[in-house]
Amino acid sequence: MSAELTPIAPGVARLSWPSDLQAQGLGPTVDVVRVALAKAFSDGHHRVEVLVDPDDEVAQRIATFSGLMREGIARKIDAGADRIVYARLADDTPVEEPMGFRRLLNSFLPRKRAISQMLIRAHGESGEQRVLLCQLTYKNDWDLPGGVVEVGESPQLAVSREVEEELGLALEAGPLVLTDWLPPWGGWDDAVCLVFDGGVHHESILEQVVRQQREIRAVRFCTLEEVHELCADFTARRLVAALRNLSDDPGPSYTESGR
Repeated sequence: MSAELTPIAPGVARLSWPSDLQAQGLGPTVDVVRVALAKAFSDGHHRVEVLVDPDDEVAQRIATFSGLMREGIARKIDAGADRIVYARLADDTPVEEPMGFRRLLNSFLPRKRAISQMLIRAHGESGEQRVLLCQLTYKNDWDLPGGVVEVGESPQLAVSREVEEELGLALEAGPLVLTDWLPPWGGWDDAVCLVFDGGVHHESILEQVVRQQREIRAVRFCTLEEVHELCADFTARRLVAALRNLSDDPGPSYTESGR
């Protein structure tokens, strides 16, 4: 019993195996798939891919143990059904080598989005503490400045980059104040939000702001009362928790949706 290779583009083949072979177990199926991969590359293909049913955990394990890297989900690609795309390239590092094995693991282990925000404070004439908030163009509620951390980027450097790109302020991010986990919401996957201390400044720093008009509608320093009026409830909770950690009576350094 063998796996089937079907050319789908110059140098690219799609591999599949029969259910009868998969029924024989993980080991025998992996052996057959590896032989098919070797033949495909010796025949001159530079890429071999496999489409796997997201509900078929056995097939996913077969693809992984055969050395195919998970690339993502192709939506409605196979008779209107979603399929996980696994692939291997002729010049991929062999999985027997440490780097090749790590890359294989990295292709399918869970990844979590990271968001970095900066807590920039000011004291008004009455001495009341205020925090810098941004009104974003793509949502109604206000939020702390910051954004998504790029792949391979330091979260601490990311927040300084975001603040400079969005507000034109060159501020070095201080210590981490709070780690807040954000559950899945409104079409977003879950994420980890890291809030860094942006220091205390005079309110005149607003005169230096140059808004990135595509994302930022308005910027201002707000009292805690205004925070609760302008921000989503989970944002307000996160901000209050972060402020408390800068006080003489700090709270937990980790929260979930600000709690």
